[in-house]
Amino acid sequence: MSAIRKPISSWAEDDRPREKLLLKGKNSLSDAELLAILIGSGNKNESAIDLSRRILANFDTSLSELAKQSVSNLQQFKGIGQAKAIAIVAALELGQRRRRADAVNQNKISCSQDVFELMQPKLGELTHEEFWVIFLNNANRVRAVVANKENPFISHQCIDTVNISKGGVTGTIVDLRILFKLAIEKQATAVILVHNHPSGKLKPSEADFQITKKIKEAGKIMDISILDHFIITEYDYYSFADHGTL
Repeated sequence: MSAIRKPISSWAEDDRPREKLLLKGKNSLSDAELLAILIGSGNKNESAIDLSRRILANFDTSLSELAKQSVSNLQQFKGIGQAKAIAIVAALELGQRRRRADAVNQNKISCSQDVFELMQPKLGELTHEEFWVIFLNNANRVRAVVANKENPFISHQCIDTVNISKGGVTGTIVDLRILFKLAIEKQATAVILVHNHPSGKLKPSEADFQITKKIKEAGKIMDISILDHFIITEYDYYSFADHGTL
């Protein structure tokens, strides 16, 4: 015989997720408690919190992994119907969008870590490869500084970040005509190249080196500087300039 769960409504008031949030603030709640507020109720054998803990445990307690799940995947958990699954997906997508908005609104790029913070929300969790370009012009408000002491930077302002191409799991094609057409239209004087490796491997491929060289040579003709090329994964990055391979 399965154990009879004790409903959340019978818990002490400051142990109930909603009441706890009101009494102690949102930071006092665990991930499972926040998720329990979203789903509202559990199932016959589990409270909303127990069910939330089980869902999180299934994804190694990683909100990033949970955010990658589809509505149908989440419905595999007993007690999670379509409406609850949609609520989870929507809430986590809002979190992702807030992070992307924060990154776009940052007013300074002072090091390679800043580029990672700007681009990881766009690329870090993709299952296919994409190639993006950060367009910059000469201005004092934003600096793009790369750790290459032999090639110091003047100050630049970020104009825009644009997705140039989308590919498969192992690669994507970059059309230089599109890249430099956009650079001219945006009156960019410099660019930073960015693409992701869905495999999680940071080491540049021979194709990565070749396209970097090709774009850099074309940039010289157009008088547009290639400041850096980044490979982004979910948790880390590789900067060509930082490694002296630009």
